[in-house]
Amino acid sequence: MEKILDLILEAVDNKHGKDTVHIALTDAFTDHFIITTGNSPAQTQAIADEVERVMGKENIYVEQREGYREGSWILLDFGNIILHVFLPEQRQYYSLEKLWQ
Repeated sequence: MEKILDLILEAVDNKHGKDTVHIALTDAFTDHFIITTGNSPAQTQAIADEVERVMGKENIYVEQREGYREGSWILLDFGNIILHVFLPEQRQYYSLEKLWQ
């Protein structure tokens, strides 16, 4: 699991995701949240694309993708890891870190 988390974090960093946070969850519907921010819809989409590309090389594929077209909050669900890619305004508004920490 650590290798997969590291691959996702590296992919996010490669596309310049900002303020990336990993939250390990217990007693929840998933094991890990990774939350990051992009400056524009094009950047949030690029981050999501890079993560999907890297995970595909490991034969791990997204189970659910939400918000890609709009690009303000993209959710990639890999089962035990969920990646949230936000624009700054949406990240501040939803404050997932506060809900899950």
